[in-house]
Amino acid sequence: MKCLVTGGNVKVLGRAVHSLSRIGDELYLEPLEDGLSLRTVNSSRSAYACFLFAPLFFQLYQAATPGQDPLRCKILMKSFLSVFRSLVMLEKTVEKCCISLNGRSNVLVVQLHCKYGVRKTHNLSFQDCESLQAVFDTASCPYVLRAPAKVLGEAILPFPLALAEVTMGIGRGRRIILRSYQEEEADSTVKAMVTEMSIGAEDFQQLQAQEGVTITFCLKEFRGLLSFAESANLSLSIHFDAPGRPAIFTIKDSLLDGHFVLATLSEPSPNSQDLRSPELCQQAPQVHAHSTPHLDDFASDDIDSYMITMETTVGSEGLRTLPSISLSPGLQPHCNSGPHSEEDEAEPSTVPGTPPTQEVPFAVLWLCPGPSTLPPGPQPCAG
Repeated sequence: MKCLVTGGNVKVLGRAVHSLSRIGDELYLEPLEDGLSLRTVNSSRSAYACFLFAPLFFQLYQAATPGQDPLRCKILMKSFLSVFRSLVMLEKTVEKCCISLNGRSNVLVVQLHCKYGVRKTHNLSFQDCESLQAVFDTASCPYVLRAPAKVLGEAILPFPLALAEVTMGIGRGRRIILRSYQEEEADSTVKAMVTEMSIGAEDFQQLQAQEGVTITFCLKEFRGLLSFAESANLSLSIHFDAPGRPAIFTIKDSLLDGHFVLATLSEPSPNSQDLRSPELCQQAPQVHAHSTPHLDDFASDDIDSYMITMETTVGSEGLRTLPSISLSPGLQPHCNSGPHSEEDEAEPSTVPGTPPTQEVPFAVLWLCPGPSTLPPGPQPCAG
């Protein structure tokens, strides 16, 4: 594999790596016929991210040596991030970046061609791996929000950097509400500060959701994608369903696609009822408040279509042709946001990453061997 990035695209690639570093500790690099794929997943299987750079993004793109199969590799995120650590330096001094992968040398070579003839070569050790693929379908999500990344970026500025989760919902007057999520404390006398931002529907390019709908997700990963999308002046689409179902954040351009799949809290936010109209609040079913949800809470969540798949072969059939896969009761995910230990022998090793800072009942995105009918990458954003 060999690809050459020139001009401002070097900084774009660097920003993508910075966004991925907010999720996982390992980077899966896979050259495909339709572009270079960079993917990662965190250890708790609650967040997955993928950037797919089209061949036109590069001045030169060669997925594989003629007569050989494309290589794929897994490297430490810190090692790859160190190459693009300073975005200012990339913009001011780097003229082009050459990335080459040779199975015989067992190193990923990243060479930066800087001004005045200076060349910086980084030889990064890697491991052979199978393809990391998330199976999801944005068309199956009934709710869609799309807005310029700048609008959403300004909305989350007031939230503290230490805030772990944020609740997003549709409030009265079809206004989009962003509110800091706080777990219910045993001592009710302690009142934590709650930050809330409200955005009018006119600021959104698409608003397909009913009043009272809410989801809670991790803010750290959301900030990473927003930062990238805002720098590229792109719009961000949010596809989501009921609480407990993963939310899909997508950006799309003629030269790249970005997909972030984040697990959502299986329980509604304690203050989510405030977003609803009085009529909806009366009709809403009662939710039992408990710190550790029962396994039955996940039994009704159709997370099978969002399973992260380790595939060994690549097919050409679409996502809608995938056979349905059911989880046995013994394999139901536990409500622990820390590192998740897999008992399935089909999973050779867990992928280290950064688990959420709080023990909240997030759904789990599973790693398992995938069928041969899986597509090579995420489907383009619908809508």
